[in-house]
Amino acid sequence: MSSIEVPAHEHLVEPWQQSIRGGTREDRILTEVTVWLPPRIAELDVAVPSSIGAEMDVALREIAALDETHGDHLASLATLLLRAESVASSKIEHVEASLDDYARALHGIRSNMSAVSMVASTAALSDLISSVQNGQPIELDKIYRAHNTLMADDPQERAHAGRPREMQNWIEGSDHSPRNATYVPPPPRTVDGYMDDLLVFANRTDVGVLIQSAIAHAQFESIHPFTDGNGRIGRALINTILRKRGTTRRVVVPLASAIVARRESYFAALNAYRAGDATAIIESFSKASRIAAQESRITGGRLAQMPDECRLVAGKPRKGSAAAKLLDSLLEYPVFSADEAENRVGGATSSVYAAIGRLHEAGVIRPLTKRTRNQVWVASSLADELDDLSVRIETRAKKE
Repeated sequence: MSSIEVPAHEHLVEPWQQSIRGGTREDRILTEVTVWLPPRIAELDVAVPSSIGAEMDVALREIAALDETHGDHLASLATLLLRAESVASSKIEHVEASLDDYARALHGIRSNMSAVSMVASTAALSDLISSVQNGQPIELDKIYRAHNTLMADDPQERAHAGRPREMQNWIEGSDHSPRNATYVPPPPRTVDGYMDDLLVFANRTDVGVLIQSAIAHAQFESIHPFTDGNGRIGRALINTILRKRGTTRRVVVPLASAIVARRESYFAALNAYRAGDATAIIESFSKASRIAAQESRITGGRLAQMPDECRLVAGKPRKGSAAAKLLDSLLEYPVFSADEAENRVGGATSSVYAAIGRLHEAGVIRPLTKRTRNQVWVASSLADELDDLSVRIETRAKKE
């Protein structure tokens, strides 16, 4: 099969001096570093073999079918997929938290900082995608705003949130210098020019959308414009391009779940791109998109059935009762406190608390804290489906 050729990165030797003393003697005496210089891609022309083009067509059809999923559950599906993508994207960066911790953090309970980081990733992804909802261009300030959303509460990175790096960064190797790094991005003085070039490419309409999203993502990761959070913002850029181009209108494709299943292959594909071959990154995006869209459609079908299943499990509460009203709101508000349930349902406080007790006893909801007052609850089936969707995508990605 023919490869998809792109210009290879070049190299430049730059002077280096530690700004904060630390590490080994080799770290302290390092005086120069070889940085990578990505090519300019604003006018890049990409020739794709027919076999890969056919794979992309299948993936695009699956994405379209997912986005056309109809029914009252569509808004809930869109929210669940947004969260699935954010959780999986965080896991690629080894940010791990249980779904219950994530649900707690969604409700403002900050006991687990990894879960808080996942919630910030969800907000950043939503913010960036929303900025192009009506075909608006992808703009630099919107990317910086999303990064600020991601990092504003990070105690180590908040000082750098929402702005390009002003220092040399690197990937792997020593913590104290670029010694033995596997990749050293371009110097900070070049970031603005590279980002301007990238956005010209990301806003084009004459490039296949999966080709565009794959190469734009790979280029973003090569530029590495931030001190931290590059992977999560770079993957948010993928779904932003899909939305900007109209490939999706309502849902997010949770392709990070497929990527996390083959993390090493993903990083190898980025390295191949830097060497001048975009085949692997485009192929992996096509496969990840197809698998994620197919499994998400299954989840959409399950969400459509959940209200009736929950009513049956809860003993078919009387229409208009507090329990029935609470059930009707679960898809839209799967995480809630007792006070929020009371405000939403209305009626006597005793009736609302009795409804919560009834749904808890039936297993429809489960508690997220050990509080006796103002407990926080989550819809069990919805939380379990979020977990199951990620597992299904990861399992298929490993097999195919």
